[in-house]
Amino acid sequence: MGDVLSDDQQLVFVGGLHRSGTTLLARLLASHPEATGLAGTGAPEDEGQHIQDVYPPAERHGGTGRFALKAKAHLTETSPLANPENAQRLWDAWRPYWDSDQRFLVEKSPPNLVMGRFLQQLYPSAAFVFIVRHPVAVMLATRKWRKRTSLSRLMSNWFRAHDRTVEDLPQLRQAHIVSYEWLIKDAAGVMSEVSDFLHMPGTIDTSSVDGAGSSRYEQEWLSMRSQRHRGAERVRTRYSDRARSYGYDLDAVLDAPRHPLIEPNPAR
Repeated sequence: MGDVLSDDQQLVFVGGLHRSGTTLLARLLASHPEATGLAGTGAPEDEGQHIQDVYPPAERHGGTGRFALKAKAHLTETSPLANPENAQRLWDAWRPYWDSDQRFLVEKSPPNLVMGRFLQQLYPSAAFVFIVRHPVAVMLATRKWRKRTSLSRLMSNWFRAHDRTVEDLPQLRQAHIVSYEWLIKDAAGVMSEVSDFLHMPGTIDTSSVDGAGSSRYEQEWLSMRSQRHRGAERVRTRYSDRARSYGYDLDAVLDAPRHPLIEPNPAR
């Protein structure tokens, strides 16, 4: 792979469905004095997926609210793309937009959520921090961008993505899960857990975190339910049991487990 990472550097991939808080999480991590995020790329939210040509970005699989439904979006170590030449190509695409003298190099793209095993094959020492948000909040937030996509399809995308993640997590050597709801509720505590996982010294400034969170989506959901919105009723009937298996109640948009999916894996 050539000269990619120095021995004391840590590559950190942030992932999560669109509208789950990936931008917030990545900016908090990149604000650490020893960290850097991609900047000045000219791409939406400076996401690494948009400035490379190794793998198809989420938009090639249907984009926001849809990409996880495509099996080809789920990349693993078995992909023919997972080779040393492509590791170098990705590094060459991203390196100009990092302060590569920093210790922690943060790359945020939503589809990282279903590409962890692939990225780990390219960069064996990489760490992954995934953020998970209540499925109703993600569904309603995404709906504003995907007005022609049914609520059921948006919800199906949430479960398909996180089903993939649950399958992949045992294969990831360094992975940590963040709850969006708990990040909003206890930003300092949650980011302390993340920095401990990554062995980041000191603390991360979380004073910019807005605690409003998903309140507006709770009100929107309550209104839809009171009006017996057909799509909302279909979602509640079809997905309530599945949501409970993940620790979520579809009728309680602001509630969430502190460590969704599984407890965080210890860094190795």
